[in-house]
Amino acid sequence: MRGVQPEVMTAMLDWDAGDRRIDEPSPARDQRLRVMAAVEDELRRRLGSRYTLSDLQKVYDGSSRWFLTLAERTAPGTPDAWDPSVALDAAFARWARNAQDAVAR
Repeated sequence: MRGVQPEVMTAMLDWDAGDRRIDEPSPARDQRLRVMAAVEDELRRRLGSRYTLSDLQKVYDGSSRWFLTLAERTAPGTPDAWDPSVALDAAFARWARNAQDAVAR
């Protein structure tokens, strides 16, 4: 994908992996989906409706400061739903598709 910054490319690989894993069978699947939806709400608050992949990657880089608190609040008592490599990354993958500079993959 020409023209995409290396740090964005690396993040997109993580996001795609999370997007593949979000629908895997798991006792925590419904709670993971709730956490993913909460992350999407947070992205909407932080980014609005017009953003680039670079903007999204910058928020992703700072997500370790807010994700766990959000996940615990959204799915209390279900630590399996708090895995950022699933719920967080899946939310970012879905938001990447709507970035102003989204690339066809």
